[in-house]
This record gives sequence, C-alpha cells and structure tokens, in this order.
Amino acid sequence: MGRLFWKFFLFIWLAQMAGIVGVGTYFWFERQQAEPPGAEAPPFAMGPGGTEHLPPPHRRPHHPRPPVVPMLSALIVSLVSAFALAWYFAKPIRHLRRAFDAAAGGDLGVRVGASMGGRRDELADLGRDFDHMTERLGHLVDGQKRLLHDVSHEMRSPLARLQAAIGLARQQPEHLDKTLERIEREGERLDVLVDELLTLSRLEAGVAGATEAVDMQELLETIVDDARFEGAARQVRVELVAVALPEVRANPELLHRAIENVVRNALHHSPVGGVVRVAAEVAGNRLRLCVSDQGPGVPEDALDEIFRPFFRGAGQSSGGGYGLGLAISERVIAAVNGQIRAKNEESGGLSVEIELIV
Repeated sequence: MGRLFWKFFLFIWLAQMAGIVGVGTYFWFERQQAEPPGAEAPPFAMGPGGTEHLPPPHRRPHHPRPPVVPMLSALIVSLVSAFALAWYFAKPIRHLRRAFDAAAGGDLGVRVGASMGGRRDELADLGRDFDHMTERLGHLVDGQKRLLHDVSHEMRSPLARLQAAIGLARQQPEHLDKTLERIEREGERLDVLVDELLTLSRLEAGVAGATEAVDMQELLETIVDDARFEGAARQVRVELVAVALPEVRANPELLHRAIENVVRNALHHSPVGGVVRVAAEVAGNRLRLCVSDQGPGVPEDALDEIFRPFFRGAGQSSGGGYGLGLAISERVIAAVNGQIRAKNEESGGLSVEIELIV
C-alpha cells in the first residue's frame, strides 16, 4: 500500500472522527443541560388544608457518563469505511503506476482498462486514455521500425549497384564512360531518395512551410504537361479535364509535389498505350481532384496501405511498390486540412481522389 493510500485513509478517517466526536459531544452537553444534577428538595411542604407533607427521599447527584460504547462503535465503523474508500481510490492508481513503469521500460503492450473493473469515473477514463496512448505509441514505434527497415532495404540496391559499377570500372577501364553513366544514375537515385526522406521527416514533424494562394488551374496544367512528356515514351496519354479552377492556400512547392507524385504513380502503373485522366471540379468550398489510370488496381484491403512509406503489395519486390511519393502526398494534403483516398474503378484501374478547401 503506497503513500497515497495512507493519505486517503488518514484524511477520510480524521474527517469522520471529527464529525463523530463533534456530534457526540454536542448531544452529550445537551443531555447534561436537560438533566441537571439533582437539587435537594425542601425539608417539608404544606399541602392544601394545612397538612404537612414529608420531603421526598434524598436524590443522589446525577453525573452523566460520556457515550463510550457508541463512540467505540463509531470508531470501528469509521476505520472500516475509511479503509474501504482509500482502497477504492488508491487501487486504480497503483495499476496505472505499474503500467507507466512498464511503458517506460519499453513494454507498450501493457493495458489497464481491464483492471479498472466496472468503474465509470475519471480514473477509469484515465485508464482508457492510457490504453489509447500506448496503442498509438506502439503503432508509431512499429512504423518507425518498419520505415528504418524499408529505407535500409531501398538504399541497399543502389549502393550495391554503385559498388558493382566501381568494380567494373577498375576491371574494364575501356568502358569507363558507360560505367560513369551508371554511377551517375545511381547517385541521382540516392539523392532523390534522401530528398524524399527529408521531406517526409519535415512533414511528419509538422513543418509544412509558408502558405500562399496557389492558382490550381496553372498548377495542374504544369503538372500535366510534364506528365505528357514523361508518358510519351510509353505511349501513355494524359488528359486534363479542368477549367477556371480557383485558388487554394497551401505551400506551392509541396502541393505541386503532392499532386505530381499521384500523377506519376498513375503513369508508372499504366499499361503501354493507356490513359491517365486528371479531372477537377469545385463543389461548394471544396475542390475535388481525381487522378485515374488503367492499371491493375490495388487489392481492396490495401487501398489505405498504399499511402504508407515503401508499401509493397503481395509479390512485389524492391522497386516494385509505391515508394515515398504517395506517403508524401498524404501528409501534404493533410497539412492543408484536405483529404486523399484511393479506390478501384469498376472498369479497372486505380483512382486517387483529393479534396482541398478553396
């Protein structure tokens, strides 16, 4: 039993005892005043008709005794009730303390909700909040571990190719120009990966940069022009269906990058000769943007997972997944109080919908 238990116990017991002693003393003095010590009667009295009456027998002085037995009974009852109340309040706090010690030691699987029993008070709410906190922390820690593993895995491939290219340059100096081109490409891939990691880290830390009014019509036209140039090599056509779009307050560089990532993802998963459609419309105070492709789509149970860093579906190897692009897009859109979601089209392909406040 900890210090808090004894504090509760002493305060409750002393309060009860003070009440009992005060009430008992009050009634004791009241009774004493109602029954004063017996005053002696006169020696004789003359009755009607001159008859003499003998004095009543001599009364012994009355000395009231303190109510010892009731006070002892009250003492026992107060001890039991104070103990029960202190136990009732201190028990969940002991469970919470042990749970905090376990969480501080790295055990984020500890839960205290079940130990609260049927309580419906603030301590039970605190226990549920603790369970929610540890569950959230567990997800965050697991996500960080998974991200570290995925980053290590993604960086291993270009580094291995760099080492192979360097070895090849030493063995075949006559192919030095081609080998240097390979080294340059792998260096650029590493640079892009590190830049995306830094961007994702800043967004998760809440650093979304300064916002300003962004012309969405101009932004989408620029992104679609770049996508058409990139898709021309695979005969993938990019269509834009948007006219006179309003402005949106956001960081222009990050918003451009977020939407471009979605469009480039659609290009990457579109078949040769396919079509990527970028459509935008305004509904009330919302700008709705939809980017759809004609690719294989995504399993229904993985539609939310594609916004996770380095998500790879079943059977996909390194480089065949979604990288960091959609993860960055999700965090950029969330930073401007927007929403992003994915769904499979009935005709086939994946559709990514973005909602922004205008």
